[in-house]
Amino acid sequence: MNQRVLITGASHGIGKAAAERFAKEGCTLILNCRQSVEELSALEFYLKKNYSVDCISLIGDVSSPDFVKEMFEKTMERFGGIDILINNAGISHIGLLGDMSNEEWHRVMGINLDSVFYCCREAIPYMLSKKSGSIVNVSSVWGNIGASMEVAYSASKGAVNSFTKALAKELAPSNIRVNAAAFGTIDTRMNSCFSAEERAALEEEIPIGRYGTPQEAAECIYRLATAPAYLTGQIITMDGGWC
Repeated sequence: MNQRVLITGASHGIGKAAAERFAKEGCTLILNCRQSVEELSALEFYLKKNYSVDCISLIGDVSSPDFVKEMFEKTMERFGGIDILINNAGISHIGLLGDMSNEEWHRVMGINLDSVFYCCREAIPYMLSKKSGSIVNVSSVWGNIGASMEVAYSASKGAVNSFTKALAKELAPSNIRVNAAAFGTIDTRMNSCFSAEERAALEEEIPIGRYGTPQEAAECIYRLATAPAYLTGQIITMDGGWC
């Protein structure tokens, strides 16, 4: 493909699987995480060794506009821009809304929503300059329908969905596509908080009878990123028939 792909939250889970999926196609990779430095370094080494791709790791918090600006400046210096942006960084928060602190609320919104704005704002000038590009925002089924005990997370992902649809309309005349993948329960670190009994009960609710794999999520992201030019402004749900 010879595409330059920036993936946030790439050290584990869906982001890590997406990095490998794009590496299989020979893409140049710019990988980001906030604090899992050793994991991301190991991934960079693995991808270079096994797929012979150009790859760099940029450590920092994408809820900080200053870091995001710096990340894109380094990307521009090294690769001249990006072709595909995968906004994958995200955190969850489970608990009653009435017990949630201001800091916890802003942290969820900062990583899940503000980072999408910051990264898109920096990526757009590069994409406009060549009249092409693809942005995929990683969302959740809770952004579609909401979840009790996960109000902040649901609100952040619902906002990402609306952001995706609006930005797609704004950028469509410039041949830049913007879509989102709304995932159900994927077998990642974020969902490791459930006990064996809770996991079994949840799997019974899912028609396909299991969690999705990070590799399946990565394939969905890859296909959205490389879809035909006419596919934009869509929230594609992949949840095993659950919601």
